[in-house]
Amino acid sequence: MIILGLILLIVGAVAGIGILWTIGIALIAIGAVLWILGAVGRPVGGRKTYW
Repeated sequence: MIILGLILLIVGAVAGIGILWTIGIALIAIGAVLWILGAVGRPVGGRKTYW
């Protein structure tokens, strides 16, 4: 999810499409939160680890 967010962020910045840039930032933020929750051992979506 973080990688997809980075790709959308770069494409949105290069192409000048604001919505892709915004979606990219949101995906990076959500991916980071899920990664942190999984790293500290909290179950995420019924799974013990996110990855």
